[in-house]
Amino acid sequence: MALISDVPRDFGAFLKPGAGGGSSLDLLVPDVRCAGCMGKVERAVQALPGVTGARVNLSQKRLTVAFRPGAGDPAAVVEALERLGYPSTPFDPEQARAAYDREGRALILAMAVAGFGVMNTMMFSVPIWAGLFGQELGPASRTLMMWFSGIVGAPCALYAGMPFFRSAWRSLRARRANMDVPISIGVLLTLAISFSETVLRGRDVYFDAAVSLLFLLLIGRWLEHRLRARASSAAADLLALQAPTATLVGAADALTAVPVGQVRIGDILLVRPGERLPVDAEIATGSSELDNSLLTGETAPVAVAAGQLCRAGALNLSGTLRVRAVARSEDSALAAIARLVELGAQSKSRYVRLADRAAAIYVPVVHTVALMTFVGGWGLGLDAREALIRAVAVLIVTCPCALGLAAPAVQITASARLFRRGVLVKSGAALERLAEVDHVVFDKTGVLTLGRPRLKPTAHAALVMAAPLARASRHPLARALAEEAGDGPLAEDVREISGQGVEGVVDGRRCRLGKAAFLGVESHGSETELWFGYDGDTRFRFAFADTLRSDAADVVAALHARGLSVQILSGDVEAPVSRAAAAAGVADWSAACTPQDKAAVVDALAAQGRKVLMVGDGLNDAGALAKAHAAMAPGSALEASQNAADLVFSGDDLGPIVDAIDVARSARARALENFGLAALYNLIAAPAAMLGLVNPFVAAIAMSGSSLVVTLNALRTGARR
Repeated sequence: MALISDVPRDFGAFLKPGAGGGSSLDLLVPDVRCAGCMGKVERAVQALPGVTGARVNLSQKRLTVAFRPGAGDPAAVVEALERLGYPSTPFDPEQARAAYDREGRALILAMAVAGFGVMNTMMFSVPIWAGLFGQELGPASRTLMMWFSGIVGAPCALYAGMPFFRSAWRSLRARRANMDVPISIGVLLTLAISFSETVLRGRDVYFDAAVSLLFLLLIGRWLEHRLRARASSAAADLLALQAPTATLVGAADALTAVPVGQVRIGDILLVRPGERLPVDAEIATGSSELDNSLLTGETAPVAVAAGQLCRAGALNLSGTLRVRAVARSEDSALAAIARLVELGAQSKSRYVRLADRAAAIYVPVVHTVALMTFVGGWGLGLDAREALIRAVAVLIVTCPCALGLAAPAVQITASARLFRRGVLVKSGAALERLAEVDHVVFDKTGVLTLGRPRLKPTAHAALVMAAPLARASRHPLARALAEEAGDGPLAEDVREISGQGVEGVVDGRRCRLGKAAFLGVESHGSETELWFGYDGDTRFRFAFADTLRSDAADVVAALHARGLSVQILSGDVEAPVSRAAAAAGVADWSAACTPQDKAAVVDALAAQGRKVLMVGDGLNDAGALAKAHAAMAPGSALEASQNAADLVFSGDDLGPIVDAIDVARSARARALENFGLAALYNLIAAPAAMLGLVNPFVAAIAMSGSSLVVTLNALRTGARR
């Protein structure tokens, strides 16, 4: 990673035009790791002259700085970050990925070294422990075991502890103390006292304890690293739905494939059937049907013709279209949804875990107590060695293992229980947020319903007649009809009429399948439908419905019983949303919602102090999923929606949503109990260590015992009675 001295001082090439004539700069800040880091960086940068805003994306390690028109010094931002202890470089996606990969490799290597140290240090520690209980081990042999334990354990601990040491040093430089400070001091002093005991031929060494602690903590640090990667992929998955290339129509109708980023407003593009629109565009010529289900949630294809506006990401189903670009790829509706997801992910990353809040008080108190123990013991007549042993015993016995495990142990147990019930938990913090929700927002299509149009009961004879023509069509409703009819013959001389339907020959007779107007009849208008008929013969109507999940009404009732209010926000048209809401027992519903509408409703609810759980599956839900206090998506959801969600549930039932809320509430109760147990343990153990009643060896056993108690209590999380 290049530091400030390695990067160019002229940042003009990296500035981008911003709103209102201003400019913005994106910087990669690889050492930003937590909400505390984000706050320090944002406050420092916003205080600089000419800066109107600073925003850190924790998952991407990206700092976006906005400047007033004609004001601001980008180099001053980089220098301020350097002084703060956060070196930066101009943001480059490839460089960010490389930095992420380096961090992952460093954590894996440190974890491997710690694991090696644990196994091999124990090999020498066991004979020492045996000697304490009267086994045959002479003084010389015992001292040799101590040296071997230190020779193996100390280098492993020093290497494996570097992620914590660096973090603690940055925190102390900023005159703050995070959880890594007591861990680092405890490990270093444990090694120091162990070497002192070895040189002075004392009784106790704790090289194995230091390495074991680091090994367990590194496992948690690496899992956090992996979860951050999942969070950052949500917006990338959304933009992946945008066509990577566009077919540009040039002079004399020459066709050229160009990267979508090169498309400019006013360019004429060709979009063939089966292709997605690369940018927001207005139809110049042609007509077709578009599948907007991923964008709006509307199940029925939408007929479009010249003059109508189409959104990037929509799938062209039938006719060939020539469209005129009205926005660049980075300004498309799809890109706007991706930005909603990114902003939502940033706001969620500010959630402060309970352990971090406790550490703000815990860390300085423990250090003060340890220092008082050393100074007070020495002042009362103890020799320096005994006073130091008591101070180290205080640090060891109060090492924040139990505090550090209080929440993670519960989260791991809760995640395992939910996994067995068909729910994948992507973040421990998600369970904390889920336990706090008081309002649930459902999307309709694909969430309350199965998201697959099904043919309603109809006359078998009509189904048999229409099936050959349906099998020859790619239309979603025709495919549903053909699926209901099963295998059979195909119609001949088939021709698809863009935006209308399909016609062909069945048993020597010409027939049509499609919209009511295509067959010359009046539409009922209240349901999704197809019409079929032979030329000059009777017309048959086929009605379709998106089947409600079997337990939807039961789940809504269960949520109400738990004190949660329920609302439906759907991009579908009013009639099917109304029917689904009535069947599920939801009184509060809205139809024809855009992605921005859904995100705005979630924001409005949050402004009222509500804690919203958003359950959605489509692209139009991704922004609301990211902005909600907690978010869930079904396993059938779009990958981008799954990545924007905190939890993903499988199967055709909604019951896992209720299970997840119950387990999350249980997890919160267990976590609070664990914090109470950890506090009670420290209130007893710390005075005992200060009085010399607990030596470092007993302190290590007590520390492990407190961690065991916390872990056993965590196993009660979400257990069904």
